[in-house]
Amino acid sequence: METKVEKREQWRKKREYILASAGNVVGLGNVWRFPYLCYKNGGGVFLLPYCFFALLCGLPLFLLETVIGQYMQEGAITCWTKVCPLAKGTGYSIIIIQLYSRLYIIVLAWALLYLIYCFQDPLPWATCNNPWNTDRCVDLTSANRTEIHNSNLMVNWTSGNLTKSSASEFWERGVLSMSGGLEEAGTVKWELLLCLLACWVVCYFCIWKGVRSTGKVVYFTAVFPYVMLAILLIRGLTLPGAWQGVVYYLYPDLSRLADLQVWIEACQQVLFSYGVASGTLITLGSYNKVENNCYRDSLWLCLLNSCTSFVGGFAVFSALGFMAHQQGVPINLVVDSGPGLAFIAFPQAVAMMPLPQLWAVCFFLMLIMLGLDTVFAGLETITSSVIDMFPGQMRRPWRREIFLVVFCTVFFFLEIPLATQGGVYLFQLIDYYGANGACILFVSLTQCLAVSWAFGAERMCDAVETMTGQRPWVVFKLCWLYFTPLICTVCFICSFLDYQPLTSSGGYMYPDWAYPLGWAIALSSMVAIPIWAVGKICLTEGSLRQRLLVLWYPVREPVDPKTNKEELLNHTEMKTISAPLHDIV
Repeated sequence: METKVEKREQWRKKREYILASAGNVVGLGNVWRFPYLCYKNGGGVFLLPYCFFALLCGLPLFLLETVIGQYMQEGAITCWTKVCPLAKGTGYSIIIIQLYSRLYIIVLAWALLYLIYCFQDPLPWATCNNPWNTDRCVDLTSANRTEIHNSNLMVNWTSGNLTKSSASEFWERGVLSMSGGLEEAGTVKWELLLCLLACWVVCYFCIWKGVRSTGKVVYFTAVFPYVMLAILLIRGLTLPGAWQGVVYYLYPDLSRLADLQVWIEACQQVLFSYGVASGTLITLGSYNKVENNCYRDSLWLCLLNSCTSFVGGFAVFSALGFMAHQQGVPINLVVDSGPGLAFIAFPQAVAMMPLPQLWAVCFFLMLIMLGLDTVFAGLETITSSVIDMFPGQMRRPWRREIFLVVFCTVFFFLEIPLATQGGVYLFQLIDYYGANGACILFVSLTQCLAVSWAFGAERMCDAVETMTGQRPWVVFKLCWLYFTPLICTVCFICSFLDYQPLTSSGGYMYPDWAYPLGWAIALSSMVAIPIWAVGKICLTEGSLRQRLLVLWYPVREPVDPKTNKEELLNHTEMKTISAPLHDIV
């Protein structure tokens, strides 16, 4: 007897989708990237380009991808059959980016290891009495308590020439045991490897049953970070020196608006933080009921994301202001971004507070939950795409679970090099090139062109009205057609013109062979789009014009919200409701 093929899942409750989407878009970048970019690029002035790109790029793309997922009821690859078959390479490009993004689970492993150390008294990064410390180590917390404020010593700690803070040595020597460079892999850090294994196991059980398990998990993983952020914000603003940090965070420098780099970084930050061009918005939206009001959801989720980034800056910079005040140094000497903020600067600030273990636990639990939602949303994107490509084989009992076991196991073994002494250099290389701004911009541009000029911006507006009963503002149609593609094109070109080779902390220069490898990683996702398009054109029968006609228009109609069925599309009918291709070719 043949096993019954299961139907495609849907969210059981609307709030499960909202929480999953909120957890996906509100991630580590809101805490360790946005505040630093705001401080670095003109303080409060940075909010102007940020809001500009949020309104003309982030929000239109967020709504576009959510509508694609909900209207087509398909994952990140197969949905393009119903939009523009010629652009199906966009789905493969998204999956390649997601595969590179799986390395971010090592960040969760770092945070988990820190969380375990949080239960020691004193905190191991607060002293210089540990086996990994050297003669260069400086215990800044004790230096403050004895009022030893040596400005030369502070400068040397920051530049890394003569002395190192205890927090820096704990990160570099205690947690990572950093080798001399990428070419020196060194040995495996077994405690870090065990944390990595634990993170993969947790991610597996978060999504192993699809939205049935994810819908339950997000009640905790999406809400808990906000509770922790609120606690850290209130605590931070009550510390001495906190408002000095807030002033540095928002002090406006109008001259920075003339810097092209500020605008490029604002655009890339919007796209990163909104989670566009990653397939997760399409995937999470595809589990909605077709009549869900995705238009309203998208507006509120984008507002939530931007507000979280802005408020998170107050929590971060109030703590950094406190640390600068305690050490008697300018705040610019303690500000950092990315892992440097999360694993050196902020832990150092926490170590100076009363009850440091409590605040350290709150901070690293928040980091883990922020990262966990984003990681398992990306994992769900990959899984759902494979299932939708092979529904007859994959939508059967236990097929999903088996696929996930194999996938997680394979990637755990592939990521073992990240747990070695040279692993952090490999992480920085893949992070810098694998899912960089150029890749995201290129995929976003392709999506806009495929939807607006092949499927039709007017049809997309009709789809929103059909599903929600509300027609989107005309500005969204203009953005899909003109503004967003133009902005993505300009920023894509500028990102290459303003390219800076990757360097690591401490001035380490990567070997010459690392840069071609990095570019190969970056291009591997982008070339999927033209390779697919050219391949399909070559394999399709007929004249070039006939091939383009066939590939330009959808093969199938999306799901009808009234009948919940889909039908094959007659290409002659399609030519009457979409822009004629001969006007374009």
